[in-house]
Amino acid sequence: MKTLSIEVRRAEPRDACAVADVHRASWLQAYSGLIPHKSLLAMLEKRGESWWRRAADGPSTLLVVEISGRLVGYATIGINRARALKQEGEIYELYLLPEFQGTGLGGYMFRECRAILRSYGFNGLAAWCLEDSENAVTFFRATGGMDIAEGMEDFGGKSLRKLGFIWPN
Repeated sequence: MKTLSIEVRRAEPRDACAVADVHRASWLQAYSGLIPHKSLLAMLEKRGESWWRRAADGPSTLLVVEISGRLVGYATIGINRARALKQEGEIYELYLLPEFQGTGLGGYMFRECRAILRSYGFNGLAAWCLEDSENAVTFFRATGGMDIAEGMEDFGGKSLRKLGFIWPN
């Protein structure tokens, strides 16, 4: 029997290439057909290895999840940006390589993000996703999130509705 180790840790600049790969694969899987193709490709090109290297040292916390030393997902967390919501913490992004989705690893990473935000002293948690992203909506509801806010986001002239989820402490 082989034992797998799972580690969630703060990203380091040396992780930039692997995070860029996870970002590209997970966003193509999640947003192809939702976000216009040219806009999606432009967003992916903007966030290459050098962008992620800078993000590892940026103001928000960039976390990675590794399975037996292989980086398979990332999350970014920090202060809630939506002033209308009373929750103090926010998960900005949480993505896994497509082959690791549906395995429970996303829930594990979510709980780790929430624990880290609590350790920072933040009360409550918020996260946003596109309304038409069924996997994200299902995931946030399964983790106990309540969708209480709506907004719009523009992608190359196409406006898409987004949902704001909250989790009280």
